[in-house]
Amino acid sequence: MADESFYDKVYDVVRQVPYGRVTSYGAIASYLGTKGSSRVVGYAMGASSGMHPPIPAHRVLNRNGLLTGKRSFGSATLMQQMLESEGITVEDDQVKDFKKLFWDPAEELGKNLK
Repeated sequence: MADESFYDKVYDVVRQVPYGRVTSYGAIASYLGTKGSSRVVGYAMGASSGMHPPIPAHRVLNRNGLLTGKRSFGSATLMQQMLESEGITVEDDQVKDFKKLFWDPAEELGKNLK
């Protein structure tokens, strides 16, 4: 869509992150051709509750696998609980085996959307 907003593009990518996998704000920003806008991807995740179809925002983490967006879930533990319900282990607010579980949209969906 020519008039599709940046947030909509972010949501399109995040909806494709598979169950049991995680990605990062930066990987999404890079895929969308806006490297350096990972903070804006984070803002989009914070604004995504109540969207239909749902946005699996719990699968989007910082570049080190930290649950930096957990405050947006209305509970200090909900993001972790959602990840753990998909079989992902979280210790001290960090996804264990982050690199193994990492889903890179550039590899999975194509180089980028520039």
